[in-house]
Amino acid sequence: MTLQFKTNINCGSCIRSVTNFINDVEGVDKWVVDTDNPDKILTVEGDASAGVIVEAIEDAGFDIVLI
Repeated sequence: MTLQFKTNINCGSCIRSVTNFINDVEGVDKWVVDTDNPDKILTVEGDASAGVIVEAIEDAGFDIVLI
């Protein structure tokens, strides 16, 4: 399953800040943030639920909305 989210993760430093949070989510196989996209799209592959991913990114201090 692939999920996409609009975020405010906008640079390499931001990506490093969320890495441990999202890597700790069970069921996330792969993830990437398109910082070139104006909506800073986070794409997550795996069987983790959208709610758990949202919680992890918010815990890291970033905004996130499922699209």
